[in-house]
Amino acid sequence: MFTVDNANEIFNQMGGKGRIKAFCGTKYFTYSSEDYSAGFDFKGSKKFTHVTIKLNSLDLYDIRFVKCGKFEIKAEKTINNIYADQLVELFEKETGLYLHF
Repeated sequence: MFTVDNANEIFNQMGGKGRIKAFCGTKYFTYSSEDYSAGFDFKGSKKFTHVTIKLNSLDLYDIRFVKCGKFEIKAEKTINNIYADQLVELFEKETGLYLHF
């Protein structure tokens, strides 16, 4: 079963909640035990506003980037089968935001 501890491990692989908050202006961290995913919102990117990271059956990650408008999804991109050590690099490439110096 996917728990908040599993979600926190995903966040830790990206540098931890504190770093994500500081670098991205994140206000909300979420997780879903139904679809084994964790996510958060962020500011400062022109392309996207939210990311969801889902653990798949291969023990790899599927990442979904979304840009939300007031009443609709304006942009969406999904990238499948990502290793844990690729999460930060992919996030930085897709959003233009940085999670490290």
